[in-house]
Amino acid sequence: MEKLLFGTGGAPLSTTGSGSEAGIKRIRELGLSCMEIEWVQSSPSAKESKTLSGIREEAEKEPKVILSCHASYYINLAGEPEVIGASRDRIQRSAKALSIAGGRNVVFHPAFYKGMTSEQTLGIVVGNLLKVIKWFEENNVKGVCLRPETTGKPTQFGSLEEIIKICLEVPNTLPCVDFAHLHARAGGKNNSYKEFAESLEMIGKKLGDDALKDIHIHMSGIEYSDKGERKHLKLDESDMNYKELMKALKDYNVAGTMICESPVLEEDALIMKAHYESL
Repeated sequence: MEKLLFGTGGAPLSTTGSGSEAGIKRIRELGLSCMEIEWVQSSPSAKESKTLSGIREEAEKEPKVILSCHASYYINLAGEPEVIGASRDRIQRSAKALSIAGGRNVVFHPAFYKGMTSEQTLGIVVGNLLKVIKWFEENNVKGVCLRPETTGKPTQFGSLEEIIKICLEVPNTLPCVDFAHLHARAGGKNNSYKEFAESLEMIGKKLGDDALKDIHIHMSGIEYSDKGERKHLKLDESDMNYKELMKALKDYNVAGTMICESPVLEEDALIMKAHYESL
C-alpha cells in the first residue's frame, strides 16, 4: 500500500440505512477509505454468500473502500480445549466470510494468560494459529491476513513484543497495532513521539520494513486505570496524544489502514485524517 488510509470500526454513525453496504457508501461520501466489519458478537457464515458478494461489489466501486473485519470478542487461543476449538472456529468463519466479501485483514484478541507465563501462552497461541492457517489451505481460503491485536489490559496476552513474536512464527500474520491499548496497558506510558517511534522501529526491525508499508492500526481516545483499559473515549476527552502519533507515522512513511474506534467514529477519523494530511 502506498499511503495511510483512514476509516471506521463498523459503519459510520451518520450512515443512512443499515448493513455493511450502506456503511461502505457512507465511508465513500465522507472521503474516508476503509471500514472494519464488526463481527464481534456473532461469527458470520459463508452461507451468507449473496450478502457477502453484495458487500464486495459495493466496496470495489470507485473510489474503492478497503475492508477488514474484527472477529468475535469471545476468543481465547490459550484457554480450555473446548474454548480453543470454538475460538479457532470463530476466526476461521470470519476469515472465510471476509475473503468472500473481498477483505483481507482479520483482527482478533488472541488470548489470556490465566496463570501462564508469556512464553507458555505464546507457544499455545502459535500452535493454534498454525492450525488455523492449515484450515485455510484445506478450505481454499485465500487472500486473508491474520491480525492479532495489541490488547489493553496487562492480564491479556498481547503486548507489542508478544504480537510480533506471533507474527514471526505464523505465516500470513501481521500485527494490528492498537496504540490506545498500548497506552492503557502501560498505565499512561506509550504516549509520546519517542515511544510511538520506538514501536514503529521495533516493527520494522523485527518484521521488516514491508510491515510498516502494510500496517493495520486501531486508534481512539481511551480511559484507563492501573489495571489497564476501561473504555474507548473521544479523542478530545482523553489524554491520547494522537497528533504526535500522526507525526511519527508520517515521519516513518507508514502506509496501510487506520481504523477509528472512538465513540464518534467518523468525526474522530476525519480529525486524524485532516491532521495527518496537514503535516
